[in-house]
Amino acid sequence: MPDPTRTGQPGDDWREQVFAAFEQGGVELFCYLPDAGLDSFISRANAGNQDRAVVLTTEEEGVGICCGAWLGGKRAVLMIQSSGVGNCINTFSLVTNCRFPFFLLVSMRGEFGEGNPWQIPMGRTTQAMLELAGFQVFRASHPQDAVVMVTEGLKMAWRSDAPVAVLLSQRLIGAKDM
Repeated sequence: MPDPTRTGQPGDDWREQVFAAFEQGGVELFCYLPDAGLDSFISRANAGNQDRAVVLTTEEEGVGICCGAWLGGKRAVLMIQSSGVGNCINTFSLVTNCRFPFFLLVSMRGEFGEGNPWQIPMGRTTQAMLELAGFQVFRASHPQDAVVMVTEGLKMAWRSDAPVAVLLSQRLIGAKDM
């Protein structure tokens, strides 16, 4: 169900397709901090009796959990808001130095329609920070882009032992109505 506090939300169909891509890509563990832009994915990860969703207290602990999952033979996804990317920069060195396959899904803030000035600096720098940390970054602004970028990004991460991030733009997920 669309969140009435957010504007510009398209239908949920693309979200269902993205989550299906996670499942088809073998993702077994979803690490996240609660976030309205990722709520649909978080709800799906928590559905059923499966122990596959890990709520985090900080973004950077998700990096270690996802890397540990890989060492244990499982595929994991870290789902965070753009404001949390800065908290992970040091921890991302674990991913690049150890050549772990890593997939990051980021809900963007500080972009189109943002009403909170505190979100704007990270919105401007998230993509550049991830690229400097060694990530291949894709930005989805349309529903069909999100599905393709997640599907292909997962393949890239798992096949090339590389860090990949897909940014879900505020134009796609909607801006909070302040």
